[in-house]
Amino acid sequence: MTERTALPLFPHRHLLGIKGLSPLDIEMLLDRADADVSISRQSEKKTSTLRGRTQINLFFEASTRTQSSFELAGKRLGADVMNMSVASSSVKKGETLIDTAMTLNAMRPDILIIRHASAGAAALLAQKVDCSVVNAGDGAHEHPTQALLDALTIRRAKGRIGGLTVAICGDISHSRVARSNIILLNALGARVRVVAPSTLLPSGISQMSVEVFNTMKEGLAGADVVMMLRLQRERMEGAMVPSVREYFRYWGLDAEKLKVAKEDALVMHPGPMNRGVEIASEIADGPQSVIQEQVEMGVAVRMAVMEALLDPRRNPDGAAI
Repeated sequence: MTERTALPLFPHRHLLGIKGLSPLDIEMLLDRADADVSISRQSEKKTSTLRGRTQINLFFEASTRTQSSFELAGKRLGADVMNMSVASSSVKKGETLIDTAMTLNAMRPDILIIRHASAGAAALLAQKVDCSVVNAGDGAHEHPTQALLDALTIRRAKGRIGGLTVAICGDISHSRVARSNIILLNALGARVRVVAPSTLLPSGISQMSVEVFNTMKEGLAGADVVMMLRLQRERMEGAMVPSVREYFRYWGLDAEKLKVAKEDALVMHPGPMNRGVEIASEIADGPQSVIQEQVEMGVAVRMAVMEALLDPRRNPDGAAI
């Protein structure tokens, strides 16, 4: 595995989004994560990289997959990991996010992982605490580690990201995953398409350097990667899509629609999947699917992010020594 001291120093104290990262910053994290994959594949999975460091997972939204991935990543690096149960905390009694931040800051953690329903929550927290903050998803804004793990999955399967055609399909409007992926893929030179009914496209999508399609046949034609998104009904106001049956008929990924993509196209999904709504089981479990690989890459990426932010070459205030 690559010696950590040989890796360049990541120039940011927090990871609040993909926006603001340079292509070099992104590649630096992907290279570090690529090296960390081997840790999860060896019999002795625990290292001492973050021994003595404290990680707090603060999830205001339920997310078994992301929270468990961050927890496992921290433990594999040797950190002391605490999962804060928001459901039984003072937050339910009216405590504000700032109050929570001040309380946690007094415990002197080294890194806080936050998921929150409001866009900008991670950035607000970062202003109020003395440690590093990682955004694990804030509203419909960003989900940077998901975009990084998707990029790592693509890069390991295809050998590159630049020049590939990636079709992101489904509920674009409510998806922080889509936003972070669009920013990252554009930064690394991919050709990005979004495919969705007009009701699930956000205003201003044409300014995000993407090609917009309303039919799967056109959007998937010649694609190297097909990335499906979950239909997020919990964030919708009113009827934005027809029935589930009609949605799957027109925008769900099945064998017939996948035929127009390249023969070796990757099929991706950030999870959790609604089988029979945005993707057919035969495709989700088929030979082109890299959905399980995405889960594995998620642990490696989150390890890499925490290593980069807690690099021992930094002072406690986050500056390089």
